[in-house]
Amino acid sequence: MNLDWKNLPFSYIKTDYNIRAVFKNEKWEEPEKSTSENINMHIASACLHYGQAVFEGLKAYRGKDNKIRLFRWRDNAKRMEESAKRIFMPSVPLDLFSNAVTQAVKLNKHFVPPYESGATLYIRPYLFASGAELGVKPAKEYLFIVFVSPVGPYFKGGFKAIDVLMDYKHDRSAPLGTGNIKFSGNYAASLPAIAEAQKHNCDSVLFLDAKEKKYIDECGHANFFGIKNNTYITPKSTSILPSITNKSLIKLANQIGIKVERRKIPVTELPTFEEVGACGTAAIVNPIKKIIDNKNRKVYKYCLDGKPGPICTQLYNKLRAIQYGDAKDDFEWVTIIE
Repeated sequence: MNLDWKNLPFSYIKTDYNIRAVFKNEKWEEPEKSTSENINMHIASACLHYGQAVFEGLKAYRGKDNKIRLFRWRDNAKRMEESAKRIFMPSVPLDLFSNAVTQAVKLNKHFVPPYESGATLYIRPYLFASGAELGVKPAKEYLFIVFVSPVGPYFKGGFKAIDVLMDYKHDRSAPLGTGNIKFSGNYAASLPAIAEAQKHNCDSVLFLDAKEKKYIDECGHANFFGIKNNTYITPKSTSILPSITNKSLIKLANQIGIKVERRKIPVTELPTFEEVGACGTAAIVNPIKKIIDNKNRKVYKYCLDGKPGPICTQLYNKLRAIQYGDAKDDFEWVTIIE
């Protein structure tokens, strides 16, 4: 293996093993390790026709002590359980989720990037309906897989300010739809908007609420937050994915004396923020430099000196220090893989 750790893209890189478990006859079978990158699927698999598929994303970090750490994996397991319930799939038991993730990392531990390389090991658990169905109904068989891949920063350059295009043409998810679960279809629905943003030389897209187009919803595949008057403000909506990173930033903000508000954020409030950003597992924290509103011919500018704001920087550094084992884990978020 000869990887340029400091210049890895955020894309799939083959590793040695993945873990697979089958659900059939109303029970989960024992997980097995596999070296194959392929899946044999029936042409009538329900995931292909009716979209029964959910996934998670988490990371493993190698500290300067060379120990490998997982960050808040139980929260990922719980969120996958909620996602599965929403689209009538069997939940993955906590012990199966834990065992599969742990084994996938252990079997591929030489792919965990070194400390201070800027890269991490991305872990992708996913669950889908493998059983054949012709009618619109839940399948009888499901497959749970965990694979891993070493990755670089989601946005090239890592922790730097990005440009975002405000989107009025597309809805990521309806208020009572599937926006609050990690459902595969949500991401397919976001692709046209992201492509439109890229045409305008933007890194991501800012989705508005589907009902009125007045309030901020998601920022691409991440949660949005704004900062003003020593307050961390993030949207409250039934169509927003409950980001584990956002929950962590909220805890850290409270810890360092920053107030927190979770509420509707009208677009008209954007000019009042001192800092804005997006947060999620892939990117961790990305400050936003500019939000472009072409419909109303407005541009909201932040990071005027070209650097991320002080509170974004403080929260990012504090979170990263916990993930890598450089700071005390007051919230018991980290699990060391032996």
